[in-house]
Amino acid sequence: MLAIDLPRARRLALRVVLGQAAVSAIAALGALALGGERAGFSALLGGGIATVASLAMAGLAFGGGAGSAARALGRFYLGEAVKLLLVVVLLVVVLSVVKVAPLAMFAGFAATFLVYWIALLSALPGLSGARR
Repeated sequence: MLAIDLPRARRLALRVVLGQAAVSAIAALGALALGGERAGFSALLGGGIATVASLAMAGLAFGGGAGSAARALGRFYLGEAVKLLLVVVLLVVVLSVVKVAPLAMFAGFAATFLVYWIALLSALPGLSGARR
């Protein structure tokens, strides 16, 4: 059985969101340099969509304080559902309202997933000491 250290998990979730925001800014600067203002803004929007969705998920998953395991699991499911819904809605709104460079927008969006996966892999028990 694996016990979850809730304060540590909250800090990890916040670091993921902050990392995603930083990667969004870096992706936007790279797209700006390579493709101009529209590409930079598009990459920022794409990364921002993923970052906002992750922030919402973290807030819902960790905002309720300690409780039963079933309640915590329910908050995670709710957080993930809201995250997916936010991503879909925000992508539809941005693609409908803003004239974006789609490749740059999706590149910014995808870049934020690197932060998520790196944080996840680094947080898994046993992996950090497995490779010596």
